[in-house]
Amino acid sequence: MKKFDIYGTQLDSRLLIGSALYSSPAVMKNSIIQSGAQVVTLSLSRQNPEIQGGSGFWQIIQSLGLHLLPNTAGCHSVDEAVTMARMSREIFQTDWIKLELVGDDYNLQPDPIDLVKAAEVLLNDGFKVLPYCTDDLVIARHLVELGCKVLMPWGAPIGTGKGLLNPYALQAIRDRFPEITLIVDSGIGLPSHAVQAMEMGIDGILLNSAVAQSVEPTWMAQAFRSAVEAGRLAYEAGPMAVRESASPSTPTLDSPFWHQTAS
Repeated sequence: MKKFDIYGTQLDSRLLIGSALYSSPAVMKNSIIQSGAQVVTLSLSRQNPEIQGGSGFWQIIQSLGLHLLPNTAGCHSVDEAVTMARMSREIFQTDWIKLELVGDDYNLQPDPIDLVKAAEVLLNDGFKVLPYCTDDLVIARHLVELGCKVLMPWGAPIGTGKGLLNPYALQAIRDRFPEITLIVDSGIGLPSHAVQAMEMGIDGILLNSAVAQSVEPTWMAQAFRSAVEAGRLAYEAGPMAVRESASPSTPTLDSPFWHQTAS
Protein backbone atom coordinates (compact mmCIF):
# COMPACT_ATOMS: atom_id res chain seq x y z
CA MET A 1 0.00 0.00 0.00
CA LYS A 2 1.02 3.61 -0.48
CA LYS A 3 2.33 5.46 2.55
CA PHE A 4 -0.01 7.51 4.72
CA ASP A 5 1.02 11.17 4.87
CA ILE A 6 0.40 13.58 7.75
CA TYR A 7 2.04 16.93 7.04
CA GLY A 8 5.01 15.23 5.40
CA THR A 9 5.38 12.42 7.94
CA GLN A 10 5.09 9.09 6.15
CA LEU A 11 3.35 6.32 8.08
CA ASP A 12 2.61 2.67 7.36
CA SER A 13 -0.57 2.41 9.44
CA ARG A 14 -3.67 4.34 8.43
CA LEU A 15 -5.37 3.74 11.77
CA LEU A 16 -5.07 6.37 14.51
CA ILE A 17 -6.24 5.41 17.98
CA GLY A 18 -7.32 7.20 21.13
CA SER A 19 -6.06 6.61 24.66
CA ALA A 20 -9.25 7.25 26.68
CA LEU A 21 -12.05 5.14 28.13
CA TYR A 22 -10.13 1.88 28.57
CA SER A 23 -10.84 -0.22 31.65
CA SER A 24 -7.19 -0.18 32.70
CA PRO A 25 -3.80 1.14 31.55
CA ALA A 26 -2.77 -2.43 30.64
CA VAL A 27 -5.80 -2.88 28.39
CA MET A 28 -5.08 0.48 26.78
CA LYS A 29 -1.47 -0.44 26.08
CA ASN A 30 -2.27 -3.86 24.64
CA SER A 31 -5.10 -2.50 22.49
CA ILE A 32 -2.92 0.23 21.02
CA ILE A 33 -0.20 -2.31 20.26
CA GLN A 34 -2.63 -4.74 18.62
CA SER A 35 -4.13 -1.96 16.50
CA GLY A 36 -0.80 -1.37 14.78
CA ALA A 37 -1.44 2.36 15.01
CA GLN A 38 1.53 4.69 14.80
CA VAL A 39 -0.37 7.74 16.06
CA VAL A 40 -2.11 8.00 19.42
CA THR A 41 -4.36 10.86 20.48
CA LEU A 42 -4.36 12.26 23.99
CA SER A 43 -5.83 15.18 25.88
CA LEU A 44 -3.84 17.63 27.97
CA SER A 45 -6.75 18.00 30.40
CA ARG A 46 -6.53 14.38 31.59
CA GLN A 47 -3.06 13.20 30.56
CA ASN A 48 -0.70 15.99 31.53
CA PRO A 49 2.68 14.35 32.23
CA GLU A 50 3.61 17.24 34.51
CA ILE A 51 0.89 16.18 36.95
CA GLN A 52 2.26 13.48 39.23
CA GLY A 53 -1.01 11.58 39.31
CA GLY A 54 -0.78 10.92 35.59
CA SER A 55 2.87 9.90 35.51
CA GLY A 56 2.10 6.18 35.18
CA PHE A 57 -0.14 6.77 32.21
CA TRP A 58 2.43 9.05 30.62
CA GLN A 59 5.17 6.45 31.03
CA ILE A 60 3.05 3.90 29.16
CA ILE A 61 2.42 6.33 26.31
CA GLN A 62 6.13 7.12 26.10
CA SER A 63 7.07 3.43 26.10
CA LEU A 64 5.02 2.85 22.96
CA GLY A 65 7.22 5.20 20.93
CA LEU A 66 4.34 6.48 18.81
CA HIS A 67 3.61 9.86 17.25
CA LEU A 68 1.54 11.95 19.67
CA LEU A 69 -1.52 13.83 18.49
CA PRO A 70 -2.74 16.10 21.31
CA ASN A 71 -6.31 17.34 21.04
CA THR A 72 -8.29 20.27 22.34
CA ALA A 73 -11.23 18.16 23.49
CA GLY A 74 -13.80 19.98 25.59
CA CYS A 75 -12.96 23.49 24.38
CA HIS A 76 -15.90 25.77 23.61
CA SER A 77 -14.19 28.95 22.42
CA VAL A 78 -11.38 30.06 20.14
CA ASP A 79 -9.31 31.40 23.03
CA GLU A 80 -9.73 28.21 25.04
CA ALA A 81 -8.73 26.00 22.10
CA VAL A 82 -5.71 28.12 21.17
CA THR A 83 -4.51 28.20 24.78
CA MET A 84 -4.79 24.43 25.15
CA ALA A 85 -3.03 23.87 21.82
CA ARG A 86 -0.10 26.02 22.88
CA MET A 87 0.17 24.28 26.24
CA SER A 88 0.05 20.89 24.51
CA ARG A 89 2.85 21.87 22.14
CA GLU A 90 5.05 22.86 25.05
CA ILE A 91 4.36 19.77 27.14
CA PHE A 92 4.15 17.06 24.48
CA GLN A 93 6.84 18.58 22.24
CA THR A 94 4.89 18.35 18.99
CA ASP A 95 3.38 20.91 16.64
CA TRP A 96 0.63 18.50 15.62
CA ILE A 97 -2.75 19.40 17.08
CA LYS A 98 -6.14 17.83 16.60
CA LEU A 99 -8.30 20.91 16.78
CA GLU A 100 -11.63 20.24 18.47
CA LEU A 101 -14.06 23.03 19.27
CA VAL A 102 -17.51 22.07 20.56
CA GLY A 103 -20.38 24.04 19.07
CA ASP A 104 -23.26 22.37 20.87
CA ASP A 105 -23.28 20.03 23.85
CA TYR A 106 -26.33 18.12 22.60
CA ASN A 107 -24.38 16.09 20.05
CA LEU A 108 -20.91 17.63 20.51
CA GLN A 109 -21.01 18.93 16.96
CA PRO A 110 -17.91 20.97 16.03
CA ASP A 111 -18.50 24.72 15.80
CA PRO A 112 -17.87 25.45 12.10
CA ILE A 113 -17.34 29.20 12.49
CA ASP A 114 -15.05 29.24 15.50
CA LEU A 115 -13.21 26.17 14.18
CA VAL A 116 -12.11 28.13 11.11
CA LYS A 117 -11.10 31.11 13.29
CA ALA A 118 -9.05 28.93 15.64
CA ALA A 119 -7.43 27.05 12.75
CA GLU A 120 -6.24 30.33 11.24
CA VAL A 121 -4.67 31.45 14.53
CA LEU A 122 -2.89 28.13 15.06
CA LEU A 123 -1.65 27.81 11.48
CA ASN A 124 -0.16 31.29 11.73
CA ASP A 125 1.46 30.18 14.99
CA GLY A 126 3.28 27.31 13.28
CA PHE A 127 0.97 24.44 14.18
CA LYS A 128 0.19 21.53 11.89
CA VAL A 129 -3.56 21.60 12.37
CA LEU A 130 -5.79 18.57 12.02
CA PRO A 131 -9.28 20.05 12.41
CA TYR A 132 -12.14 17.86 13.55
CA CYS A 133 -15.07 19.10 11.47
CA THR A 134 -18.46 18.08 10.17
CA ASP A 135 -18.85 16.71 6.65
CA ASP A 136 -19.71 20.17 5.26
CA LEU A 137 -17.96 20.80 1.95
CA VAL A 138 -17.88 24.60 2.36
CA ILE A 139 -16.30 24.43 5.81
CA ALA A 140 -13.78 21.98 4.40
CA ARG A 141 -12.96 24.44 1.63
CA HIS A 142 -12.35 27.27 4.10
CA LEU A 143 -10.03 25.09 6.16
CA VAL A 144 -8.09 23.98 3.09
CA GLU A 145 -7.78 27.56 1.84
CA LEU A 146 -6.32 28.55 5.22
CA GLY A 147 -3.59 25.94 4.80
CA CYS A 148 -4.85 22.78 6.51
CA LYS A 149 -3.32 19.77 4.76
CA VAL A 150 -5.35 17.30 6.81
CA LEU A 151 -9.08 17.31 7.50
CA MET A 152 -10.89 15.11 9.98
CA PRO A 153 -14.60 15.07 9.09
CA TRP A 154 -16.95 13.08 11.27
CA GLY A 155 -18.77 9.98 10.16
CA ALA A 156 -21.37 10.51 12.88
CA PRO A 157 -21.47 12.32 16.24
CA ILE A 158 -18.70 11.26 18.57
CA GLY A 159 -19.33 8.14 20.61
CA THR A 160 -22.48 7.10 18.72
CA GLY A 161 -20.99 4.25 16.69
CA LYS A 162 -23.50 4.93 13.92
CA GLY A 163 -20.97 4.71 11.11
CA LEU A 164 -21.10 6.93 8.03
CA LEU A 165 -24.39 8.84 8.21
CA ASN A 166 -23.72 10.78 5.01
CA PRO A 167 -21.42 8.93 2.62
CA TYR A 168 -22.32 11.36 -0.17
CA ALA A 169 -20.98 14.33 1.79
CA LEU A 170 -17.74 12.54 2.62
CA GLN A 171 -17.31 11.49 -0.99
CA ALA A 172 -17.87 15.09 -2.11
CA ILE A 173 -15.03 16.27 0.14
CA ARG A 174 -12.82 13.46 -1.14
CA ASP A 175 -13.52 14.31 -4.78
CA ARG A 176 -13.20 18.07 -4.27
CA PHE A 177 -9.86 17.89 -2.47
CA PRO A 178 -7.97 14.85 -3.80
CA GLU A 179 -4.66 16.22 -2.55
CA ILE A 180 -5.77 16.61 1.09
CA THR A 181 -5.33 13.84 3.66
CA LEU A 182 -8.79 12.89 4.92
CA ILE A 183 -9.27 11.03 8.19
CA VAL A 184 -12.74 10.03 9.29
CA ASP A 185 -12.97 10.85 12.97
CA SER A 186 -15.83 9.87 15.29
CA GLY A 187 -18.88 7.74 14.76
CA ILE A 188 -17.04 4.64 13.60
CA GLY A 189 -18.49 1.71 15.54
CA LEU A 190 -17.72 -1.42 13.53
CA PRO A 191 -14.87 -2.60 11.35
CA SER A 192 -17.32 -2.63 8.42
CA HIS A 193 -17.76 1.14 8.87
CA ALA A 194 -14.00 1.57 8.53
CA VAL A 195 -13.90 -0.61 5.42
CA GLN A 196 -16.68 1.47 3.84
CA ALA A 197 -14.80 4.70 4.44
CA MET A 198 -11.49 3.34 3.20
CA GLU A 199 -13.06 1.93 0.04
CA MET A 200 -14.28 5.47 -0.74
CA GLY A 201 -10.72 6.73 -0.78
CA ILE A 202 -10.62 8.15 2.74
CA ASP A 203 -6.97 8.12 3.81
CA GLY A 204 -7.30 7.07 7.43
CA ILE A 205 -9.54 6.32 10.40
CA LEU A 206 -9.33 7.68 13.93
CA LEU A 207 -11.29 5.88 16.62
CA ASN A 208 -11.39 5.31 20.34
CA SER A 209 -14.76 4.25 21.76
CA ALA A 210 -15.24 1.40 19.28
CA VAL A 211 -12.16 -0.32 20.67
CA ALA A 212 -12.05 0.88 24.28
CA GLN A 213 -15.72 0.14 25.00
CA SER A 214 -15.93 -3.23 23.27
CA VAL A 215 -16.12 -6.46 25.25
CA GLU A 216 -12.62 -7.50 24.12
CA PRO A 217 -10.71 -4.32 23.23
CA THR A 218 -7.54 -6.06 22.06
CA TRP A 219 -9.50 -8.27 19.68
CA MET A 220 -11.46 -5.31 18.37
CA ALA A 221 -8.21 -3.40 17.85
CA GLN A 222 -6.97 -6.26 15.67
CA ALA A 223 -10.26 -6.29 13.77
CA PHE A 224 -10.01 -2.59 12.97
CA ARG A 225 -6.38 -2.99 11.94
CA SER A 226 -7.40 -5.60 9.39
CA ALA A 227 -10.45 -3.63 8.28
CA VAL A 228 -8.49 -0.46 7.54
CA GLU A 229 -5.87 -2.42 5.61
CA ALA A 230 -8.52 -4.33 3.65
CA GLY A 231 -10.45 -1.18 2.76
CA ARG A 232 -7.35 0.61 1.55
CA LEU A 233 -6.19 -2.36 -0.51
CA ALA A 234 -9.62 -2.55 -2.10
CA TYR A 235 -9.50 1.15 -2.98
CA GLU A 236 -6.05 0.92 -4.50
CA ALA A 237 -6.92 -2.25 -6.39
CA GLY A 238 -9.98 -0.60 -7.93
CA PRO A 239 -13.47 -2.11 -7.79
CA MET A 240 -15.07 -4.02 -10.62
CA ALA A 241 -17.63 -2.17 -12.74
CA VAL A 242 -21.18 -2.34 -11.44
CA ARG A 243 -23.60 -3.87 -13.97
CA GLU A 244 -27.36 -3.73 -14.25
CA SER A 245 -27.62 -7.32 -15.49
CA ALA A 246 -26.02 -10.58 -14.47
CA SER A 247 -22.75 -11.64 -16.01
CA PRO A 248 -21.48 -15.20 -15.67
CA SER A 249 -18.16 -15.61 -13.95
CA THR A 250 -17.39 -18.55 -16.24
CA PRO A 251 -18.49 -17.51 -19.75
CA THR A 252 -18.88 -20.25 -22.36
CA LEU A 253 -19.50 -18.22 -25.49
CA ASP A 254 -16.63 -16.81 -27.53
CA SER A 255 -14.09 -18.19 -25.04
CA PRO A 256 -11.62 -20.99 -25.68
CA PHE A 257 -11.87 -24.11 -23.59
CA TRP A 258 -8.35 -24.99 -22.56
CA HIS A 259 -7.68 -28.65 -22.03
CA GLN A 260 -4.78 -31.01 -22.16
CA THR A 261 -4.94 -33.73 -24.73
CA ALA A 262 -3.25 -37.05 -24.32
CA SER A 263 -0.14 -37.46 -26.45
